[in-house]
Amino acid sequence: MTRAFVFPGQGAQTVGMGRALAEAYPAAKAVFDEVDDALGEKLSRLIWEGDQDTLTLTQNAQPALMATSLAAMRALEAEGIAVTSAAFVAGHSLGEYSALCAAGALSLADTARLLRLRGQAMQAAVPVGVGAMAALLGLDFAAADAVAREAAEGEVCQAANDNDPAQVVVSGHKGAVERAVEIAKAKGAKRAILLPVSAPFHCALMEPAARAMAAALADVAIKAPVVPVVANVRAEAVSDPALIRELLVAQVTGSVRWRESVEWMVAQGVTEFWEIGAGKALSGMIRRIAKEAGTRAVGAPEDVVAAKG
Repeated sequence: MTRAFVFPGQGAQTVGMGRALAEAYPAAKAVFDEVDDALGEKLSRLIWEGDQDTLTLTQNAQPALMATSLAAMRALEAEGIAVTSAAFVAGHSLGEYSALCAAGALSLADTARLLRLRGQAMQAAVPVGVGAMAALLGLDFAAADAVAREAAEGEVCQAANDNDPAQVVVSGHKGAVERAVEIAKAKGAKRAILLPVSAPFHCALMEPAARAMAAALADVAIKAPVVPVVANVRAEAVSDPALIRELLVAQVTGSVRWRESVEWMVAQGVTEFWEIGAGKALSGMIRRIAKEAGTRAVGAPEDVVAAKG
């Protein structure tokens, strides 16, 4: 069995996530404490006792999901399952930062601060109501990309997330994305729905956020990861710190090539994917991409204990 550890992105956040891990494993609790210290606030209180709408704000959700993933990783390590037991690590959008932190390329404190800034910069890049995102279900990437191009009409409309063989998310100006929804339905999409997101992520409208991340990443130490990281925008493994820095900037405006990333890992011999942190969304995508691959979600103490078996 060759395994990969994968880390979820935005949308998986729920109030209470990671609390049981922190109560069961001192190493997991230490993650939340360090993130609180790095941000100068009690993010852990918001994660465990707060309001779902406040937790879902991009600037909170991003570091919160990373903290939960790293707490789960530390719990696994406490049970003798090291990150180096995986052939690769990968993450969906912000999850790529969790993967890099888990693999030792970024420090936990730097990762928390980068994700707080990333969330703020992505939110500030586009005024509320100007952008939108929509999921096109039942179209493959090529068909969804063609829909986005047709819908643009001089505005921005891009295929932003290639999630699995029948789910592609488009992002851009609100009017263009609304046109894409109608065009997709006309072209045979099973469903095409606007998503409840606060900004149009992973498209050219995020260029101000990309510039902010380039400036922030220039001042952060990045080490070679102890496990190769499969980068969203390349859909292949990278280990060079300079390239990792460059690709994290490109990721802000670039497509999340998740389907291709999973296919690449399977081609390298990965047979089992462990989703580390909140939710099971990636596991569902992976089963649709690689039906023969095994999946396991690790987000609670009982999942950690079961993983030892």
